[in-house]
Amino acid sequence: MKIFHHPSSARHDPDRYFRRGAVIDHPERAERYIRLHGAVLSAGHDLVVASDGGLAPLEEVHSADYIQFLREAWSRRGEMLGAGEEVLTGHFSRPHMHRRPTGMLGLAGFHMADMSTPIREGTWEAVYGTAQAAIDAAGVALAGGHAYAMCRPPGHHAYADSAGGFCYLNNTAIAAQRLLVETGGPIAILDIDVHHGNGTQGIFYRRSDVLTVSVHADPAEYYPFYAGYADEMGEGPGIGGNRNLPLALGSGDEVWLAAIVAGLETITAKRPRALVVALGLDAAAEDPIGVLKVSGRGFSAAGHLIAGTGLPTVIVQEGGYLCEALSRNLLAFLSAFDAARA
Repeated sequence: MKIFHHPSSARHDPDRYFRRGAVIDHPERAERYIRLHGAVLSAGHDLVVASDGGLAPLEEVHSADYIQFLREAWSRRGEMLGAGEEVLTGHFSRPHMHRRPTGMLGLAGFHMADMSTPIREGTWEAVYGTAQAAIDAAGVALAGGHAYAMCRPPGHHAYADSAGGFCYLNNTAIAAQRLLVETGGPIAILDIDVHHGNGTQGIFYRRSDVLTVSVHADPAEYYPFYAGYADEMGEGPGIGGNRNLPLALGSGDEVWLAAIVAGLETITAKRPRALVVALGLDAAAEDPIGVLKVSGRGFSAAGHLIAGTGLPTVIVQEGGYLCEALSRNLLAFLSAFDAARA
């Protein structure tokens, strides 16, 4: 399989964050990129460093103010009195307090949803480079093929104007938007990360040209908590364009794969021009922050099922955290997908 990546992915490397009242090791570290890169290289896949497609594809998904914030935050950190090695805040905007301020401390709370998504010295370079991998992978799908974008940091929790859940730029949405612009659509997204793709849903929620389907752990007791429920079906022109398939915590292969089949039925009925798969490996039983029990055989079966659509496909890496099964599950998915398309 052709795989796009960018070495700058390793430049963002948070080591800790404040979670549930305690400071813990950050699970979304640069080591994720290093391990996945090593695995696909050793497996003989065709690795390509992403080209630079510029800001325009990002600006089709994210607001200009937000992109400016991400680009400038590190250089403006001196405006935050007492700031350390990260741009981060404990002050967050809410629906009833939503004015956009001018100072960096307030801007951080306006454009960031939580304390898990700090901006560090190399963050912009990392998120920009990995977004380019998603754009290049979409180019392969435009030619009727399939490709994997080894995106890190992940992206599906990022909204048009905010970061959160380890995510800054929504790589899945950026790939889908490029496919839409070039084909006229419709485009489908299938998100199989253990967490609901709330940012992706939010970006396309009022649109009819991109169908979003997400299979994930029930958000009633799991991140992102405030979105991802089965009754969220879109709004306005987007009514019927969103489907959520939340699963009970602890669900394994049988339940997970059945939900993927149901999601694919929704997708094929839409007759999309192309498919973007938000591939989270954190549904694995071994994942340190996951709550589902999917096996390597489950990931292999998922790759086979999704490939069976026959659609031009972009596979975008989302979650999946440091454990022994991480690389093994990626290779299981990619190998099954390739085999089904052979």
